[in-house]
Amino acid sequence: MTKREYLIKPLVGENYPTIDRGESIYLWDKQGKKYIDGSSGAVAASIGHGVKEIIDEMVKQASKVAFVYRSQFTSEPAELLAEKIGKLAPGDLNWSFFVNSGTEATETAMKMAIQHFQERGIHTKTKIISRSMSYHGITIGSLSMSGHPFRRKRFTSLLEDYPMVEAPYCKRCPYELKPENCGLLCATALERTIQKLGSENVAAFIAEPIVGAAGAALTPPKDYYEKIKDICEKNDVLFIADEVMTGIGRTGEMFGISHWKCIPDILVLGKGLAAGYTPIAVAIASDRVMKPILEGSRLVMSGHTFSANPLSANIALTVLNYVEKNGLVQNAKVQGEKIRLKIREWQKKYPFIFDVRGEGLLIGIELNEVFFNFNSLTNHVIEVAKNKGLLLYPAVSGPYGKSENSFLLSPPLIITDQQVDELLTLLMQVFNVLKEEVKGGV
Repeated sequence: MTKREYLIKPLVGENYPTIDRGESIYLWDKQGKKYIDGSSGAVAASIGHGVKEIIDEMVKQASKVAFVYRSQFTSEPAELLAEKIGKLAPGDLNWSFFVNSGTEATETAMKMAIQHFQERGIHTKTKIISRSMSYHGITIGSLSMSGHPFRRKRFTSLLEDYPMVEAPYCKRCPYELKPENCGLLCATALERTIQKLGSENVAAFIAEPIVGAAGAALTPPKDYYEKIKDICEKNDVLFIADEVMTGIGRTGEMFGISHWKCIPDILVLGKGLAAGYTPIAVAIASDRVMKPILEGSRLVMSGHTFSANPLSANIALTVLNYVEKNGLVQNAKVQGEKIRLKIREWQKKYPFIFDVRGEGLLIGIELNEVFFNFNSLTNHVIEVAKNKGLLLYPAVSGPYGKSENSFLLSPPLIITDQQVDELLTLLMQVFNVLKEEVKGGV
C-alpha cells in the first residue's frame, strides 16, 4: 500500500528525491546520489551548503533570543544589519525595511513609493510601470508588477496591468534594430508610457537589473539604466531596482545595478542576503524617498510578524561578512566569465545554443526550440541535467517570454576552478544528449 502524502509539492504526486545533506556546491540525496548545485537552489544558496561559520552564529543567536516583535522591540542584529546594508548600498540608500521573502520586499517597495508621494500630498501617483518580461513575486501586488505570462495567467482577473514596457532583449529586439543604432528605444519607451498614463499618475518604475527567470539573464545594453534614471527623474517617478536575484555578488558586483552608472531610489534584496540559511529580504529606501515620511507619519505601512527578527538578521549579517571576507564577488566575476566563454565556444559544436548571456554567475542559456520536438524544452533539459547530477534553474525566453526554451546556470559564488570543470563536464554531457535528440540531426 502506497503511503499517502501530506505535503503539497511543486507538482503534487511527483516523486522528488529526498535530500539528506549538503556541503560546498554539492548535495546528496537519501540514496547517496551526488548533485552539483548549479542553480544555488533557486539562485539563493550563494555561499554554498553547510558553512560552519554561519551555522555557529545561528546557534549562538538562537541561544540568546530568536524572535521579538518589531512593534515592541528592536534588536542589535537588526540594527547592525541595517547599518551594514546602508554602508554597502550605493548613494543614499540608507533605510532598510526587513521582510521574509523577495515577493514581500518588492511589494513593500511598491507601497513605499506610493506612500512617498502621499506624504508629499500627491495622491494621484499610484500606478507602477514594469516590463513585459519580468518577475517580481507571487503575491497579488508583486505579481501585478510581473510580466511572466505563465505565472500571471491563472490570476489575470485579479491583477493590475502594470507590465507595459518592452524588455531590453537585444538578441530578439522587439523593434527589429541593432544595439549600435537602436537609440535605446527599449529605454525611451518608458517615457512614452509615462506620458500615456500621465506622469501625475505614475509612482514608480520597477526592473530587475538583469532579468532572471522571466528572461534567462537578459542583460540590458550600455547606458540603458542611465537613460531610465534620467526619464524617471524628469517625470518625478521613482526607480525601484529589484535585486532579489542579482544582489549580493551574484553578477560579479555587489549589486547588479552597479554594472551601470545608476543609483535607484529603492533597492530590493532577497535570496543572496542570507544565502538560503534563513528567510529574509529587504526593501532599501533612499534618504530622499524617506524624507517626507520622516517629516510626516513616520510610519511605513507594511510589515510582517517575522520582519527584522534577530535570528534571521544575525544570519544575514554573518553571510554578508562572509561574502566580503572571502572575496566572493570577485570570484563570481572571474568564474562567470570563464563559464560563459566556454559555453560560447560550444555554440559551434551545438548549434541549438541560441544565446549565452548574463554577468558573473548569473548565466542565461537560451536554446533554439526549432531543433526539438518537446512541448517544454526547458523542463526536458532540467530533467536530463538532474539525472546527470547537475541542478539547473528553469527560465523562459522568446518574444514576450512565452517560450519554454531556457535555463539559468547560477552555482554558488564559492565555486573553484576544479568545480567549474566538474560542472562544465556535466553540462557538456547534457548537451550531448540534446544533440542526439535534435530532429533531423545537426
